[in-house]
Amino acid sequence: MAHPTAANVEEELQAQVLIWNHLFQFVNSMSLKSVVDLGIPDVLHRNEGRPVSLSCLASLISIPPNRTDYLRRLMRMLVFKGCFANVSKEGEEENYILTPASRLLVKDKDTGVLPLLFFELDPVMQSPWQSVAKWFHSDHPTAFAKAHGVDIFEMGRRSESVNRMINEAMACDSRLVSKALVEQHRDAFVGVKSLVDVGGGTGSLAETIAKAFPSIKCAVLDLPHVVADAPKDVVVELVGGNMFEHVPPTDAVLLKVREPNIFIST
Repeated sequence: MAHPTAANVEEELQAQVLIWNHLFQFVNSMSLKSVVDLGIPDVLHRNEGRPVSLSCLASLISIPPNRTDYLRRLMRMLVFKGCFANVSKEGEEENYILTPASRLLVKDKDTGVLPLLFFELDPVMQSPWQSVAKWFHSDHPTAFAKAHGVDIFEMGRRSESVNRMINEAMACDSRLVSKALVEQHRDAFVGVKSLVDVGGGTGSLAETIAKAFPSIKCAVLDLPHVVADAPKDVVVELVGGNMFEHVPPTDAVLLKVREPNIFIST
């Protein structure tokens, strides 16, 4: 039996590092959800840019003294990931402030990502990943359908809470890109008199376009139970229907997909 060489040992160690890296990726997302559930971004936001010490933070979120060191470990990891910043000097107690990333985790922020975070990390969305291997050998169209018996759109139709969670997540995602769209790509709307946002959810993206370009008549086409959940004061026309069956006549069709990319066809 040949003895392993130093090169072989190093290669195997690096292979193990790669697997471990993939194996523990879930820690990042669940740690992020934990600090949101604890209200940490909001606590730091309320301090208006002034650093908050570890002990003060623990007190403000009612963490008992015997858990403070675990809070420090949680924050240290997220500081390393760039989600928070530790501005203390060497030898001082940790002092935290928000970063551009964690500002997106503040509640009631128009461009925040909390609805998307709660949607993607909800058991409804996580459980299909446990069914991927079985899905390959099944007749179900998606792993989601394998896990839940129906696709995500049907589940949204059946469950008001799931429907609202989906709609809020999609609206949140749209708000993140809508400002850039109307400010940096105004030329895409030149000459357009009417526009339909296909699969536009509750209308947040179309509404931003309508307000930026009052001369454009904007409408949203989505499933009936989706548009039914739209705000009552939305300024665009809401059309319940199936985009695979019919799209209302219009100058331009807007389609946003999750990568995210936005396509405008005229």
